[in-house]
Amino acid sequence: MFLSEAWEKYYVDKKIEGYSLLTLKTYCLQFNMLVKYFGDVNTEEVVIDHLKSYLVEVGGHLKPSSLGNKVRFLRSFFKWLHEEGVISENPAKKLKEPKVGKRIPKFLTEMEIEQLRGSCLTSMEKALFEFFYSTGCRIGEVVNLNREDVNFSARSVIVKGKGDKEREVYFSIRCSLWLQRYIEERKDQDECLFITERRPKKRMSIEIIRYIIKRISIRAAINKEIHPHQLRHSYATHMLNNGAPIEVIQSLLGHEKSETTKIYAQLSGKLRQDFYSKYF
Repeated sequence: MFLSEAWEKYYVDKKIEGYSLLTLKTYCLQFNMLVKYFGDVNTEEVVIDHLKSYLVEVGGHLKPSSLGNKVRFLRSFFKWLHEEGVISENPAKKLKEPKVGKRIPKFLTEMEIEQLRGSCLTSMEKALFEFFYSTGCRIGEVVNLNREDVNFSARSVIVKGKGDKEREVYFSIRCSLWLQRYIEERKDQDECLFITERRPKKRMSIEIIRYIIKRISIRAAINKEIHPHQLRHSYATHMLNNGAPIEVIQSLLGHEKSETTKIYAQLSGKLRQDFYSKYF
């Protein structure tokens, strides 16, 4: 079976398994680079030395995290080929991801959050900003929300996270007020929670949401690159600073492993500084 034919079958299977559109899009880009390097060869012709050469030549200049993405795709793709009986041996089985140093996620201070809050001009901007900051949701989770998903009486919403896993998140009173005002001001009957500003009205895309958050940050004149995921980092950090247990934050963020959430313990500079001042 040639690579292109194998990819079509693999893509369908992973879509059925519930892989997110973002993951499938990323894997599609990885596959296109693979075919560009090897050509549309028979899958049985690919051996581990070929894959190692590919990773060195195509990914040698990449950061460990980006190179790790390539390795994960190769392992997933060739593992599937082997399990489906398309290839007799899995050439990617022994590929190892490069070691990635733990990076402390960049977060915004409470002062910067207030600057951004004060730079939101419309009810849509205020609702979008407050929703991200008070729920800690990923951008892909927000994009797919509909009006009916929101429970205003409980100030909660069910979102679909990674692996199509559902979880309940909560939003603040401030967010609730702006969200309701935003919805009331709309003249459309679209089911989407957030829609585009320009006509024809349609569901906001990831790119448009990023643009809106960037637009707000430019007005706020904060001298750093700001994106929606920083609001998620800030949400987790501020909760930790205010005494929330790691286990609670893990559940609210939808982290499968506690180690992923524990990285935020390193962010808690304010708490550490307070203890330093108290005991030194």
